Amino acid sequence: MSDTPLVAPSPLLSSPGAVPPLDGSPDAGVAWHHGDPFAEQRAAIRSAAVIDRSHRFVIAISGEERLTWLHTISSQHVAALPDRTSTENLSLDLNGRVEHHFVMTDIDGVTWIDTEADRGPDLLGFLQKMVFWSKAEPRDGNEMALLSLLGPDVASSAIVQALGVAALPGMYEAVPLDGGGFVRRMPWPTADSFDLLVPRTDLPAWWSRLVDAGARPAGTWAFEALRVAAHRPRIGLDTDDRTIPHEAGWIGGPAEHGAVHLDKGCYRGQETVARVHNLGKPPRHLVMLHLDGSAEGRPEVGEALTAGGRAVGRVGTVVDHFEEGPIALALVKRSVPADTELAAGPCAAAIDADSIPRHDDFQAGRAAVDKLRGRE
Repeated sequence: MSDTPLVAPSPLLSSPGAVPPLDGSPDAGVAWHHGDPFAEQRAAIRSAAVIDRSHRFVIAISGEERLTWLHTISSQHVAALPDRTSTENLSLDLNGRVEHHFVMTDIDGVTWIDTEADRGPDLLGFLQKMVFWSKAEPRDGNEMALLSLLGPDVASSAIVQALGVAALPGMYEAVPLDGGGFVRRMPWPTADSFDLLVPRTDLPAWWSRLVDAGARPAGTWAFEALRVAAHRPRIGLDTDDRTIPHEAGWIGGPAEHGAVHLDKGCYRGQETVARVHNLGKPPRHLVMLHLDGSAEGRPEVGEALTAGGRAVGRVGTVVDHFEEGPIALALVKRSVPADTELAAGPCAAAIDADSIPRHDDFQAGRAAVDKLRGRE
C-alpha cells in the first residue's frame, strides 16, 4: 500500500440524519444511511435518491497521449475513446488476475479515473511508474468528489434544472457542469444511474441543490443493496487475489457494459484473457445468493461458501435489500448446480438461478482444437 493519504471524510457526514458506517467498513468517511435505509432504496428505484460516494479515490490524467498510453496498459479499448465519453477498465497482473477496477471519463482534454479508496494510491503509483516517455501526466485528482443520482425522477425538470444541463447524457456519456466537473450516465446499479464528479469544496452545495430539487438523501447501504441485486462486483469485496475478469463478469467493451475489450492489442494479462475466452471456461463465476434471514448473524466478506462441509466458493458483499431480504454476491465453482444446499457462515444460502452466467458462447479456439481431433 502506498503512503499516499486516503480520501478525507466527507463534510456531508455532519448532515442532519446522516449515520456513519460500522467500524471496518470499506465505505468509511461517508454516510451509511440517513435514517431509513429501505425507504432510501425504494427512492433510488422508484423516484430519486442522491448518495455521497466522495470516498472514491480520484485520479486525473492530462497529456496529449493519455488515451493511447492508457490503452497499452489496461484491458479496455480506449485509444480512440471519444471526448465526453466514459467506460470501465481493469489493470491486470502478468497472470491475468484483476488488480484494479476503475471508471474513467475523458472530457475536455483530461481523463478522470475513480476507484476504491483503499486501492487508489496503488493505482496512481502504478500509472506514474508506467509513463516512461509517453506524454501523459497522472496525478492525484481528489480535489474532485463523486455523488451518485439514482432513480427515474432524475429526469424530472426540477433535477435537470438543478444540474444546469440542457439534457441528461446517454449511456457512458458525460456532460460538463457549470463551475467544474461533469455528470455521466452509468449502466448500474439501476436503470437510471448518474454520477456527478464535482469540486470537493462544492460538495455541500451540490448536495443541498439536489435534495432541494427532490432527490432523497441516501447512504451507501442503498447503493450496495442495488449493486448486489444488479450482480455487479466490487473489487476487493467480491473478488480475491485469484480473480480473473471472466469470473467477475467484466468481459466486454463499452457496448456490453464490460471492462475487457476482446479486440485490442497487447496488454499485461492479455494471454490469460485470450486463452480462457478461446479455449476454456472460468473455474468460478459470480452469482447472487439468497441468505436465510432467520439466522443469527451474517457471513463475513471472504468467508467460505460450503456444500456438505466442503468449500465451493467465497462470499463477497452481504447486504439487506428492501425487497429481496438478505442477499450476497459470491464467487462459486462453475460446477456447483443452482439447487445445491449451501451454507455461508451462520446462514443457509441458495443461489439465485437467474444470476448464473452462461458459458456456452462459441469458442473459435476450442472449435479448431476439436476439428484437429476429429470432433466436428
